[in-house]
Amino acid sequence: MEPSIWVRFPVATPNMIRLIWIFVIAFGLNALWENFHSGLYVHYRGGEITEFILLRAAVVDAVMIALIAAPFIFWPALNRRSWLIIIAGLIVAVALERFALATGRWAYNDLMPIIPLLATGLTPTIQLGLLGFLSFKLANKLSGYQKAGITS
Repeated sequence: MEPSIWVRFPVATPNMIRLIWIFVIAFGLNALWENFHSGLYVHYRGGEITEFILLRAAVVDAVMIALIAAPFIFWPALNRRSWLIIIAGLIVAVALERFALATGRWAYNDLMPIIPLLATGLTPTIQLGLLGFLSFKLANKLSGYQKAGITS
């Protein structure tokens, strides 16, 4: 009899399962977010914003959220301070937006609300922090982490 897939892949620890849940949830949330706010952009790299581009952006966002969330899973001291995911996500999003705008990767249209001090769009600025925090909390619930009496 062949061993189960979890036996063959020793990375399937409870923390890794939580991280996988975070990625999956973040991808779904970001796919929705990208589609809803894509009308606030003029172009992507000078061309049309297609569904493929939006899904690729959702994958990149989900990877970034998983990377932001990883320390909160693996370092117990941070686990109870999960609200810091919002701040980390905001910092990453602002840096990414400023780079993308400066290099012409994308441009906002007149409908995009701009945050004056940051000179970045409102929806992309809050995206990683908000969706990262929601993904972290939902992953904890779905993975049974909070049922075990551990809160974050």
